[in-house]
Amino acid sequence: MAFESINPATGEVEATLDEHTPEQIEKALATAWEAFQQWRKTSFEERGRLMKAAAANLRANKDKIAALMTAEMGKPIRQSEAEVEKCAWCCEFYADNAAGFLADEEKPSFATNSYVAFDPLGPILAVMPWNFPFWQVFRFASTALMAGNTGILKHASNVPRCALAIEAVFTEVGFPKGVFQSLLISSGKVQGIIEDDRIRAITLTGSDFAGSKVAEASGRVLKKNVLELGGSDPFIVLADADVEAAAATAVNARYQNTGQSCIAAKRFIVEQPVAEEFTARFIDLAQKLRVDDPMKQETEVGPLARDDLRKDLEDQLQRSVEKGATVATGGHRLERGGYFFEPTVVTNVTPDMPVFNEETFGPVAAIIPAANVEEAVSLANQSQYGLGAALWTRDIELGRRWAREIESGNVFINGMVASDPRLPFGGVKRSGYGRELSDYGIREFVNIKTVWIGPQKSQTQQPAAE
Repeated sequence: MAFESINPATGEVEATLDEHTPEQIEKALATAWEAFQQWRKTSFEERGRLMKAAAANLRANKDKIAALMTAEMGKPIRQSEAEVEKCAWCCEFYADNAAGFLADEEKPSFATNSYVAFDPLGPILAVMPWNFPFWQVFRFASTALMAGNTGILKHASNVPRCALAIEAVFTEVGFPKGVFQSLLISSGKVQGIIEDDRIRAITLTGSDFAGSKVAEASGRVLKKNVLELGGSDPFIVLADADVEAAAATAVNARYQNTGQSCIAAKRFIVEQPVAEEFTARFIDLAQKLRVDDPMKQETEVGPLARDDLRKDLEDQLQRSVEKGATVATGGHRLERGGYFFEPTVVTNVTPDMPVFNEETFGPVAAIIPAANVEEAVSLANQSQYGLGAALWTRDIELGRRWAREIESGNVFINGMVASDPRLPFGGVKRSGYGRELSDYGIREFVNIKTVWIGPQKSQTQQPAAE
């Protein structure tokens, strides 16, 4: 099998790379295991020094890396540049904070002394998506490597050059051989790697279908896994909200990365008194978005990453219209090379429609009116997903109260959902489980080990033996 790097702005093949052979896979696994034996013994200071060097490498090569991302998956170039900066920030954050996050924690018990230690597990397999081809990988790699694990990346098949470029970032700054490696392999090879004894845990970011397959394979061999899956994020606007600010943020939240984001706002649930104003502002702003060659600095919306994704979006839109939805603006592919699709707004949306109850991975926004806050939150929760949610209101205490009622891993009040190295990130329901980022994320792939030191302080208050 060969991997084709296709430019989604033109539809042209820019590079073809061969799949790694079984012999190369075995070598990578052996090298990752061997490297772990020494890497786990390195100090946080040494790991941090190399991780900061990786951050510097990213920034020094930002123009080249951003252009590669844009050429391989179609992200507007300004957004690609911002992604490189975010990766560098994440590397620096964990270089500075990993030692504190994983420091021994004293715990009271009957022991003379007892504490919790955090030890690395070993080689971690990362199965990553194409939509944020560097960020998704670096938010895994920065935590896993700083914890003392080694990493093997199976990247999405349509971004093979990004996969190799990420490996190069680590090798060029002096990370030991085998600490981070990229494998160009098909999805069919993943199960065999999961089953290999040298792989100690798995992380996946992708669709709920892919997540279920990885969870099934991991469960059979009793290996820890973290899944960050799809989303159909609600963006709730209450009657007392700053509608102008909400609409401006909503358009960015929907159409950033051409709408190809798990945490993009997709369902805009608006309390009835401001629904007409919000809808009018949203449509006006969506129509003004600049759709063009993603290599141009002024472009705001680029092509979809693949033609099959565009066809899927068209199918979801058509099925929704057949059920009574109205296309208020957009709704068509652009007659030009590549996989472009107009920024689209759909109204008269009901919960039985695909644009409401499925994940729409592209520039299509669904606007749904709600009679009151209770109905708005009920509609938000009427989803198989629970990744992110936004709630707009001037009454912050009201926002706090209703944030607890929203079934989601993240709730942003008066803001746009985004990942941040300082905050835990993940979902519930079919959006997955486990957390990335913050101190929670770096502790996902460590052995949380209790250490008990005797003698016991009291012989009269002994816990029952198990």
